[in-house]
This record gives sequence, C-alpha cells and structure tokens, in this order.
Amino acid sequence: MNFELSKLVRPNIWALEPYHCARDEFKGREAHVFLDANENPYNDPINRYPDPLQEKLKERLAPLKGVRPSQIFLGNGSDEAIDLVYRIFCNPKEDNVVAIAPTYGMYKVCADINDVEYRSVALSDNWQLDTKALLNACDAKTKVIWICSPNNPTGNDFPRETIHEVLTSFEGIVVIDEAYCDFSTQQPFRSMLDGYPNLIVLNTFSKAWASAAIRLGMAFASEEIIGLFNKVKYPYNVNLLTQEKALSLLGDIAAIDGWLAQIRREREHVLPALAELPIVLKVFPTDANFVLVKVSDANAIYHYLIEQGIVVRNRHRVMLCQDCLRITIGTRQENNELLGALRFFK
Repeated sequence: MNFELSKLVRPNIWALEPYHCARDEFKGREAHVFLDANENPYNDPINRYPDPLQEKLKERLAPLKGVRPSQIFLGNGSDEAIDLVYRIFCNPKEDNVVAIAPTYGMYKVCADINDVEYRSVALSDNWQLDTKALLNACDAKTKVIWICSPNNPTGNDFPRETIHEVLTSFEGIVVIDEAYCDFSTQQPFRSMLDGYPNLIVLNTFSKAWASAAIRLGMAFASEEIIGLFNKVKYPYNVNLLTQEKALSLLGDIAAIDGWLAQIRREREHVLPALAELPIVLKVFPTDANFVLVKVSDANAIYHYLIEQGIVVRNRHRVMLCQDCLRITIGTRQENNELLGALRFFK
C-alpha cells in the first residue's frame, strides 16, 4: 500500500497556520504572573483558560491505552473527532466516505453537515463485514472508511483479519470506532497504530468509564494525524472541569474494572432471560454493553415500555433492523424491571 498523508489532506488544511495561544511560547519555563489572555484575575482556578492540549491528562492516559501521548487527541466527545475527520480529509461536494450499515448514525450526520457524499454498504445477514463489497464501493474520491467494532447497533466485533484486510487494501483513512471495546475480549486496534499509518481509532469516556456527562472523547493515530487534529480543533476544546474529572477517574482504575465486570455479569443474566420471552424472536450475540433484540412488534413494545417508564432504543426503521430494539445492560434492578415488564406485554 502506498500511503501519502499529504495527498489525502485538504490542501487548505495542510497549509493552515493554526491559532496559537500566547502561553505556547513559554512551554518548559515557569511563570506565575499571567497577563497575556485578558482573563479575570479573580476566581482561581476557573478564571484561567485550560491546557489546550491536555498534556497532563494525556501523560496519564497513554500507558493505560498502550500508546504515546503524542498519539492521543482529546475532544468534546467522540463526535468532535468524527467531525474533524471530515474537516481535515474531505472536500465538500467532491469527496466521499464509505461506511457499513447499520452503524452509528453520527458518521452520516457529520457527512451531511460537511456536504460529503456518504456511501453505505450493508452487512451480511449475520452482521458480518463484506470486505469485497466495502472496497468495491470506494473510488478515487473516497477518503475515509468508517468501521465501528463492536458495532452499534448490532453489538458484534468484526474479526481482526477482516479489518486488517481493509487497512492494508485501502489507501485512504480507516477509522475504527472502538467505543465499546472495553466490553469485548478482542484486542483493540489502538495497539497497532505503528503498523498502520492510515489508521485512526476512536474511544470514549462515555461507556466503560461511565462518564457520558463530561463529554470526553479520544482519538488515537500517528503523530502526523494527531498534529492535524490539533491544528484544526478549537483552541480550548476540553474544559478544565472535564480534564480534572478524567484525571480523578484515572486515579481509581479498580472502580472502573469493577463496573466492567458487573456489566459483563449482567449481560450473561439478561441475554438468556430475554431469549425465553415469547415476544422475543431473536437475541443477537453481543460484545458490547447492549444487545439487539428482534421482537414481534418493535413499535408496540417500545411504546408499551415508555408507558412503564422504561426507555430502550427503537431501531425498527434502521437498515436490516426491522422490529429490533436495542437494549442497554443496566443494573440488576433495572434489568429485572425491564424483564418483568416484558413478561406482561400482550
């Protein structure tokens, strides 16, 4: 594979001179009087702008994720990283991207926002990746392939050799969204960054880290690609309170591991219980913290659960997901309440 990053990046982005903070000039030196950024001198510490590159957080995060700090981008949720991929690599009205279907909806939303053609390639009947069809959907104007693994809403991992084939055959950018990888036993692709110069891996604090409210997403890639992310992002995209909360979470990994273990146990409890229900036609295998379930009447069951104060995700209108509900694995009490309600549905 011939990979030249400069040929994939939009020319205006490659030539962009990014905004620089005044304090960038003083890195490596101590300062105690800050009169450069027109900040209010009162109400320390939130009167000051946060670290624009979140360096302390990246230093703590890197060994845990098995990457170098320079291979990490942190953003306002994974959605910021998704949007930046379009803004860096895709010329509006000219380039296109290819993605599997069904999958996470924000890839298409961001394509539409950025006026980039979005091409969907359906998964097989058992939710597997059709590598040949995916690559055949690409042409000279295809800049990005999106792969979510474990996939949302289907819940399954794709075999590593299948994704490897895409990475080595496609000369553009391959984004693997591993938002749910901590619930799976498969080795994450972020450990393979040095072997794939065209790879971007997404991750998030929202799922395994139980911190959706702090809006902290991660992207892992080569130093060159991360440099482009930092070039295009807004200067202070991750606020101080989010950075401090993330550092606090990194100080209690045992708690995170405990939550993950409990969710996996609950998954083993919920899936067979769902399969026993007369209204459930199929429970699809899952490597995530949710399960896709085919039911007798998704719309009716969805609205029935709403009346019981229980919210699940109705995926009935999504490609290949007719009469399917996506159900998140909750606490034992939440899961039992869901199962109890479903047993009384008529």
